[in-house]
Amino acid sequence: MPEPQVDAKSRGAPMPAMPEPTPVIAVHPITLSTPDRGDDLHLRVSAPITGRELPVIVFSHGFGQSATSYAPLVDFWASHGFVVIQPTHLDSRKLSLPPDDPRTPLIWRIRVDDLKRALDQLDRLESAVPGLAGRLDRTRIAVAGHSWGAQTASTLLGARVLDADGNPGEDLSDPRIKAGVLLAVTGRGGTDLSPFAAEHFPFMSPSFAEMTAPALVVAGDHDDSPLSVRGPDWFTDAYHLSPGSKSLLTLYGAEHSLGGISAYEAKETTDENPERVALIQRLTWAYLRDALDLEDATWPAPVENTLGRLDSK
Repeated sequence: MPEPQVDAKSRGAPMPAMPEPTPVIAVHPITLSTPDRGDDLHLRVSAPITGRELPVIVFSHGFGQSATSYAPLVDFWASHGFVVIQPTHLDSRKLSLPPDDPRTPLIWRIRVDDLKRALDQLDRLESAVPGLAGRLDRTRIAVAGHSWGAQTASTLLGARVLDADGNPGEDLSDPRIKAGVLLAVTGRGGTDLSPFAAEHFPFMSPSFAEMTAPALVVAGDHDDSPLSVRGPDWFTDAYHLSPGSKSLLTLYGAEHSLGGISAYEAKETTDENPERVALIQRLTWAYLRDALDLEDATWPAPVENTLGRLDSK
């Protein structure tokens, strides 16, 4: 495997000036009838009030979260030119699905369907947001997610779930997705899983061998998960084990909340760090602008050397 390259910009050079934020309109809930799902799909759409040919991010939340989570990221992306679509998955605490619900073993797959359904219904979502009609660029769509949501997002980029015999499952990638951002994405399964994870989350056995779409992987070097017998490097597997153009942002001192991306002043944030969150905001924005081939893109973007390191391959 070739050694990753560290761009000179990642060694502490000043960040380029960010454009001024634009006011945002957000609509929630937007309800899509989904009888086959058991519960209708509720989504939140956030968009800047100005601009045309707006690129789209469909975002998958982490376990227990919802369409109203991740405001630090969503507010930033939307105020800087993206339309962000957030479904509430069945594992959300807002739905209180009991563990013995027959859908529980299939939630990982239903999550993928939620993201695809959102893209299938772009016309409906666009019309539900005042002033958004005719302003989407449907050729520039990215996917992003955190934790379980990052694994969900990775499947749309080409990752596959291995069965009990280690054989890759169905290809669930989506050609509409051009690039992705995977925040604290779970690594390999099998013997790398803790006994608890192996028993309760058998789907947590991804293969990244066919995840060819461009992606930025974001990992904390203090993210020591009870789901794996390995250390924080487990969260870098999606970068090291996938082909094609990838970047890895390693955040120094970051735990699973990556400084507090899931919400402002969230209780589950164990490593609150506004500077770290600001870095994630800027770098994910810069990465997606570049990956979606937008004219004002600047990538690789510089990383303050006290906060992290950016590698690319």
